[in-house]
Amino acid sequence: MSAAFDWLARAQDEPRKARLEWAEQGIALLPLGTRFNSVCLPASLVYEAVGTGDLNTVAATLAELLGGPVIHNRVQHRYHALVECSPTQRWMREYSEAPMLGIGHHLSVPASDLRGPTGLYWAVRPRIVGGLCPVRSVATLVHIARSESRRGPQ
Repeated sequence: MSAAFDWLARAQDEPRKARLEWAEQGIALLPLGTRFNSVCLPASLVYEAVGTGDLNTVAATLAELLGGPVIHNRVQHRYHALVECSPTQRWMREYSEAPMLGIGHHLSVPASDLRGPTGLYWAVRPRIVGGLCPVRSVATLVHIARSESRRGPQ
């Protein structure tokens, strides 16, 4: 397990439990609001911002635009950008279409080797300890999607 995933595991009171869940189930349920929050991005919003639903292009673009780890849940048609902890209420006032989840929420986090594109997998894997998507970058992605949506089909 990489140091980045060890850091994620320490979101739990017992990091050993997260490591065991990853080993046995491929997914660990981690609490939000202590080490990181998650911005829940509907797939349609992401595809609007990126300009395509091609999963390889989406992953490459998210890696470039967000610069941090992103989980894709294909079943729920959502992406989860892992971001630094910040006030969720302030975010929700401006970006209600992409809720930020923090304290009181949990996130299913795939093991390091789940790289899809099936079910739940890493669209962009964590690379460094504590490396998260800047909140400002995720906000920019939402603004791009809004602009593209207003422009309509070309």
